[in-house]
Formats: sequence, structure tokens, C-alpha cells
Amino acid sequence: MFVTGFTRRTLDSLSVYYHKRVLILLLLGFSAGLPLMLVFSTLSFWLREAGVDRTSIGYFSWIALAYAFKWAWSPLVDRLSIPILTRFLGRRRSWMLFAQLLLVGAILGMSFSDPVKNLERLALFALMVAFASATQDIVIDAFRIESAPEKMQAALAAAYQVGYRSAMIVATAGALTIAAWVEPGNTEYNLIAWQTSYLVMAGLMFIGVLTTLFSREPMVDTRSADKTELAVKQRLSARYPKPIAASLSWIYTASVLPFIDFFKRYGRSAILILLLISCYRISDIVMGIMANVFYVDMGFTKEEIAYLSKIYGLIMTLVGAAFGGVLLARFGTMKILFLGALLVAVTNLLFAWQAVIGYNVSFLTFAISVDNFSAGIATAAFIAYLSSLTSSGYSATQYALLSSIMLLFPKFIAGFSGAYVDAFGYVNFFVAASVIGFPVLLLIHLVNKYAPHVSAKPDQE
Repeated sequence: MFVTGFTRRTLDSLSVYYHKRVLILLLLGFSAGLPLMLVFSTLSFWLREAGVDRTSIGYFSWIALAYAFKWAWSPLVDRLSIPILTRFLGRRRSWMLFAQLLLVGAILGMSFSDPVKNLERLALFALMVAFASATQDIVIDAFRIESAPEKMQAALAAAYQVGYRSAMIVATAGALTIAAWVEPGNTEYNLIAWQTSYLVMAGLMFIGVLTTLFSREPMVDTRSADKTELAVKQRLSARYPKPIAASLSWIYTASVLPFIDFFKRYGRSAILILLLISCYRISDIVMGIMANVFYVDMGFTKEEIAYLSKIYGLIMTLVGAAFGGVLLARFGTMKILFLGALLVAVTNLLFAWQAVIGYNVSFLTFAISVDNFSAGIATAAFIAYLSSLTSSGYSATQYALLSSIMLLFPKFIAGFSGAYVDAFGYVNFFVAASVIGFPVLLLIHLVNKYAPHVSAKPDQE
């Protein structure tokens, strides 16, 4: 009888993955992950093979700034309608389709470019890809948050990660394979091979286009924001001409009101919540900066690192994310948020032991498996938590800002990791990376105790 009850509860938890929204987020995750590598590692490979100097390739990395500053235009995604498209598709789907079609056009532009003859043209199209990709990230996050209640968010996040990571593999290993397949056996630079590869990548973007067209627009309650905008417009109309008053009221509603809304809902505890967000990933980010350097110093080969860390580790991350979705559906957000933080902090100690024993493939396999599995659970829970903090109508702006905050402090601290290793060694470093993760558990307890849980997500089926 106990077994039957346990089996029934397990199946109920797994049923969250049978929902059609999960499949939609899987495909949208693929659409989001595909462009990323096309302007990073894959593009760098193409440029170097074409004979472009390393300095110029380094300058291309600045294209990544489009992702770092996507919060700057996220208010447009929240409040601006696209003529014609919004009327037929709704605000979220119209923005997704717009970004995806722009991506198709920009990737096609890259595929018809020649970095030898016109590097500036390729750079322009690559920048367009980064901008459109960042815009698509903004709107897909908002679409995910508004599409389902909080109990489904971890499952949606897990599906999104699976699609995203799979697309990254397609855009790297897949793109290189296609380029090599065009003219097998030729080790010389072949422009047609690279152009064909990027042409295929542009075609794969239609997976996202079709998913957008066949998905359903989430229900978003914007009445409160609309009333506020109207009230502000009426007050400003008494002091300014109508066009200026309308513009100022729109800017206020799109850019200022999301902040006011967040602090109004959470009050003083908003500071506690922001502190948790800024510290939650500190343990794994600080450790991750030195991971590859550590593997090299321990004597592991590039092939071993690639297989264990990039392929096997990735699979374990996705398994952990999927398991995290099941746990969240079964036990709720805060408990799994606590579990994820605890696991990430503890598993860093495995690498301290690896530093003691040195080169040992079997133990590294175990350490990476447990660490990435734990990171998958923590990431799924954290995404679900961030999603629960946003409110209907401001999802794009609030999530873009919160996801930016979560990286600022950990990235800053991680910058000192190399100096710490030089001064104290790897064993002390990994122990310290573990220890700094434990105060996060106290923050989770305090947030759970003192911060009111306010969720305004639609319960859609």
C-alpha cells in the first residue's frame, strides 16, 4: 500500500512534464540557444580559419554586450505593441515572432558574408543576431513566466534548458560538422562550407517560428498598469502638451513602475530578497571560474576534460534540472531552493579532495556528475523562484533585471579566484568556495520566514 501511494505521488510529480507547455518551452529553448554560439565560439572558429587576426577576433567578443544590457530595452517588450502582429498574435508571441524573423534574416546575412573581403559587414550582421537573440531571450522568459503557475515553472525551466543546451551543441559541433561535410578531406579554408553551415542554422530557426505560431498567447492582466498609465497621463496633461504627456506616462509605466511594483509588493523584505538573489549562485560561480584551470593543472587531457565536463557534465546538469522540476512540483519552491544551495556548497568539497589525490579520472567523473546534477537542481529551483517574484504585466522587465542582479556580485568575487589559488592553493580554494555558500542557506530561511510570498501567475492549462 505504501509502495502504491509512493508510486502514485511520483507519477503525479512526473505528470508536470506531460503538459503541452513543457514541449513548447523545449522548442523555444532550442530557438533561444541556437544563435548564441553562432556569434561566439563557432564564429571565432570561422574567423580564425579565414585568416582574421586574433585582435579583430577579440573585438568581436564585444558583441556579447548585447546580452549583458538586454534589461535596457526589456520595458519595450513589456509595454510596446507591434503594429498588426500584436493584434493577431498578442504581445508576447508578436515580439517572439519579430525577434525570430530578425534572427533568420541576420543569420542569412552572416551566411552570405565573406570575412576576408568585408569583415565589417559580417560584424554588423553578427551584432544584429546578438540583439535579436537577446530580445528573444527577454520575451521567452516573460512567456514562460506568464504561461503557467509557479508549481510548473521548474519543469518549464528544465525543458527550456534541455532545448537551449541541445541547440548550443547543434550550433557548435553541428555547425562544424556541416562545414566539414561540404568538402570532406579539404583542410584548407572554404568559404562556401561556412556559408552553407550558417545557411542551415538559419533554416533551423524556423523551429522557433513554427512553435510561436502554434502556441497560445498567455493571459496577462495589464489593467493595473493601464490604469496607472492613464492616471499619470491625465496629471501630466495639465502641465504638458498631450503628445509629451502621453510619452512621459508611457516611459513611467514601462521603466519606473516595474520597480515600484516590486518594492510595493515586498516592502522592506525586498532588500532581503535582492540580497538572496545576488548571493545564491556565489558558490558555483566562484568555483566554476577555476574549474578548467584546475583540470589542466591536475594533468587531465583536453579530450578527458571535453568528454567529462562538456558532454557528460552537461547531460548530468540536464538530468538534475529535470529532477529539480519533479521535486519542485512535489515539495514547493523554497524547500528545493534550500536543497539546491546546500548540494552546490557541499559538492565543492569533492574538488578539494580531487586536489588532494591529484590525477584520477574515476573520481573526477564522480565529482563532476554529482556537482553538475546538484547544479541542475539548484538552477531549476532558482529560475522558478525568480519567476515567482515577477508580476503579471511586468514579467519581461522584472525578470531581466533580477537575472542580471544574480550575476553581478558572484562575478565580482570570482575575479579574485585566481589570486586566491596562487596564495593558498586549490584545496583551500575549494573549501572556501564551499564555505561561502552556507550563508545562503540562512538567507533562504530568512526570506521564507519574513518575506511575503506574492505570486500573480495565471493558472493556465
